[in-house]
Amino acid sequence: MRLSKSLFVTLREEPADAEIPSHKLLLRAGYIRRIGSGLYAYLPLMWRVLTKVRQIVKEEMDATGAQECLLPQLQPAELWQQSGRWDTYTQAEGIMFAFTDRQKREVALGPTHEEVVTAVARDLIKSYRQLPQHLYQIQSKFRDEIRPRFGLMRGREFIMKDGYSFHADAESLKATYNDMHHAYCNMLERCGLKYRAVDADSGAIGGSGSQEFMVLADAGEDDVMFTADGKYAANVEKAVSLAPEAVASSFTSYEVKDTPNTNSIDKLVKFLECDPTSIVKNVLQQAVYDNGKTVLVLISIRSDREVNQVKLTNELVKLAPNYGAKTVIALEVPDGVAIDKWAAKPLPLGYIAPDLSDEYIAASPNVHPQFLRIVDPGAASLTNFITGTNESGKHVVGANWNTNFPLPAVNVDIQKALVGDRAIHDPTQTLETARGIEVGHIFQLGTKYSQAMGATFTDEQGAEQPLVMGCYGVGVSRLAQAAVEQSYDKDGIIWPVAIAPYHAIICVPNIADAQQMEVAERLYTELNQMGVETILDDRDERAGVKFKDADLIGIPFRIVTGRSLKDGKVEVVQRATKQSQDIAVENVGATIKDWIAQGLGVGS
Repeated sequence: MRLSKSLFVTLREEPADAEIPSHKLLLRAGYIRRIGSGLYAYLPLMWRVLTKVRQIVKEEMDATGAQECLLPQLQPAELWQQSGRWDTYTQAEGIMFAFTDRQKREVALGPTHEEVVTAVARDLIKSYRQLPQHLYQIQSKFRDEIRPRFGLMRGREFIMKDGYSFHADAESLKATYNDMHHAYCNMLERCGLKYRAVDADSGAIGGSGSQEFMVLADAGEDDVMFTADGKYAANVEKAVSLAPEAVASSFTSYEVKDTPNTNSIDKLVKFLECDPTSIVKNVLQQAVYDNGKTVLVLISIRSDREVNQVKLTNELVKLAPNYGAKTVIALEVPDGVAIDKWAAKPLPLGYIAPDLSDEYIAASPNVHPQFLRIVDPGAASLTNFITGTNESGKHVVGANWNTNFPLPAVNVDIQKALVGDRAIHDPTQTLETARGIEVGHIFQLGTKYSQAMGATFTDEQGAEQPLVMGCYGVGVSRLAQAAVEQSYDKDGIIWPVAIAPYHAIICVPNIADAQQMEVAERLYTELNQMGVETILDDRDERAGVKFKDADLIGIPFRIVTGRSLKDGKVEVVQRATKQSQDIAVENVGATIKDWIAQGLGVGS
């Protein structure tokens, strides 16, 4: 590429609407251009990066035996209705671009393709002899983000690799799942990125187990919890831990105490001179299921811990059949307006006990007449604890489960894991945290979609069985920007060699100098013929401008046909380290090719 003939425009000032370094740099360096909210044009340099990422992803997928295909971006609503996810994606999460076509049919632009690929498998896979099968595609996806931000990190249109596998049993699924784990590690290592694979929540995709692949970066949107021994890592939404041991309660007998003006934990701790780990706080939340039923959830948890909304939502989804529903479409702490809609009488807020009476719920066809009572194991293990009395200005001390209060039947981990918590696999290890950018996610889906959509096969005994499924995604455009977020400096982008748009850039300080241009042209031709992808900066610009642009766009190796030519040499600068050396013109190609083979620069 000759810059004098290219659409190459860089910006000296930071764009006002860009929030994180990678977004600013991709705009400034002319890689992307904003077209609308969450919508970007991939300009020539960016497209080369994306093509390289895509090729690495494709090679690793093909190496596992997966087969590339292309599925329609426009999807009929009835497929999503069959799976039960139409309401989740159009109402609960509201992230799907859904509309009615001219034939009055509901359709949507696909944020993901589980339904479509399951319909394909339903029609084409009939026997266990055809299994396993693994299809994947790389194409644009769409999400109607409430707040598109951070450039390609959270856009409304993005490029993604999504793959789907079909199996006769769980063992076959696990084998492919493990293959995908290794393939994803290979992808990220080949892209030259520092990453961590973590246990994750399956979210709206569903399934029994999943892992996220997080590129480590300070501007990451997700917190990763991990232990120093390398044996545990999880997304903060999924992380489990042992809370610090509770301080033994100083109250050894049950008693109701006057505690005026103690409607917060801090006030109660100060008034009773107690430790927050010996207090059970009782929190009300309000869940709305997809059938319109509202269920009021009373959560008992240690007062020094917070509720993990993702864990709670997952538990409520499991309980959905109890209320004639399939999924949760809203979950929140009810405010005064919401409470007034269902409360039969004023609630003792700040003084609620685990046995708050169902009589507080007014009769209504849309509200379940009983509280769903959930206790976190940390609270369930307390003895002689302090909690509310359902009467303002009073608390009880020295309380015990199944003596003073019935222990809720639903006893599940719903607490947020915190830095410093003890690890479950080894209590001598404590949880640490890092910021990460999710670029990949693999799921063991099981039979969620095949059962809902009637995708079955005939097993060896001739019986019909639901297909066992896996799902595997990589954000191709997101990964490219994550690479920038992980590696840049005050001068610009520092691309890993493997996914840099070009390997080298030749800067001609003075295009009027015949010798500089002659050597530059010769190197440009030779390097490209050798497979060293090279830019020739032959613009009529000052040398300083060319050097700044070369640093900004992050090409791994800069070649300068300057003063060293008098000795038959050119200056070669490594972008990642700023190290400079003069190399004989005839040795430049072999030297840079060797550096590329070694992966010098980021990701070495």
